[in-house]
Amino acid sequence: MLDIKFIRENVDLVRRNIELKGEKANLDALLDLDGKRRSIIQDVENLKHKRNVVSNEIAKLKKQRQDATNLIEEMRQVSDLIKARDEELRSIEEEIEQILLTLPNMLHESVPVGEDSSKNLVIRTWGEPKRTRTPSHIEIAKELKILDFERGAKVTGSGFAFYVGKGAALERALITFMLEKHINEHNYLELFPPFLVNESSMIGTAQIPKLTDDMYHIERDGLYLIPTSEVPLTNYFSDETLDIENLPVKFCAYSPCFRREAGSYGKETRGFLRVHQFNKVELVKLTTPETSFDELESLTRDAESILQALEIPYRVVLLCSGDTSFASAKTYDLEVWSPAEEKWLEVSSCSNFLDFQARRSNIRFKRTPNSKPEFVHTLNGSGVATSRLIVALLENNYNPEDSSVTIPEVLRQYTKFNKITKQ
Repeated sequence: MLDIKFIRENVDLVRRNIELKGEKANLDALLDLDGKRRSIIQDVENLKHKRNVVSNEIAKLKKQRQDATNLIEEMRQVSDLIKARDEELRSIEEEIEQILLTLPNMLHESVPVGEDSSKNLVIRTWGEPKRTRTPSHIEIAKELKILDFERGAKVTGSGFAFYVGKGAALERALITFMLEKHINEHNYLELFPPFLVNESSMIGTAQIPKLTDDMYHIERDGLYLIPTSEVPLTNYFSDETLDIENLPVKFCAYSPCFRREAGSYGKETRGFLRVHQFNKVELVKLTTPETSFDELESLTRDAESILQALEIPYRVVLLCSGDTSFASAKTYDLEVWSPAEEKWLEVSSCSNFLDFQARRSNIRFKRTPNSKPEFVHTLNGSGVATSRLIVALLENNYNPEDSSVTIPEVLRQYTKFNKITKQ
């Protein structure tokens, strides 16, 4: 959420930012309501001052045994007016809150301007993309009997799959490997979060109201299946104030992720290219404002280290304004190479949200015991998501001579096998 004072003082900048992100928000209505809000606050302050002054006069008159009936009646009317104005103020503040929730975060100055992904900037690449066309991950998985999309669709619906045998073992190995690397080498604290959260938590990390239609909602209980463990991890300290010596906070967690992604269909959704349930190891940081962009760089490197260890070709892409998410100020995407699709597939987004989420979740810190609380900066990134990683892993390690898949060396201590071969 943006600070209303910042908006008031930077109207043109905020309006331009909304355009650059391709968003829509009623900024003029917000400013009008803000003006009314400040006017009412001033009126109420004047009325309360008048009530205090006249109340003293009434006390003096009573002490002198003089008639104060008229003044008492006048103050009753003033009190009624204060109550009415307070109710009006609450209503206006609720309207302001609803509009503020629709305003996107401000872009960092380093983000390139562009309407869509064609204007994203490739920052660096690692490894040599395999240009030899291979069977798709769907064909490989079917031949090796390690993924079952048909029965996943039968049991649940499209966008769901069974991991079978060594496919299940491979998925479990990836998750364990990533967690242990981030915990032991990158010093993240592991949490095992709830997979259901309340509406307040979803608002806090800005999934609601922007992405409401993409969420799985359990109306009876007022709960949501998490789209990513970013939501529970970031909200771990909601409505709390941290000491500066405890920053940065670095959390990592495994969780399944659930996204409806209404309207997704076609070639781009085949197999694991886009699914409604997938697994991910998430990284979340809470930092001081002055260190957050350095922490974004280190967060991105932590996610990259997973792909390097797996020896999968990837590239780091700085997203342009039109491709940067609603809540993010700056985002790097990590994209792995798919030989079958002959294109790059995103497996991680590493973002700095500045104080945007912290304002919504009310997460603060103090520099000294007596200093004024400030909002932390929040960051997160996939470290990484496994569905498209499985696509790249199968296709880049496919052996055409016997239709097998070689397991990356770093995973073998977890899988207990070096290859997946036809059964």
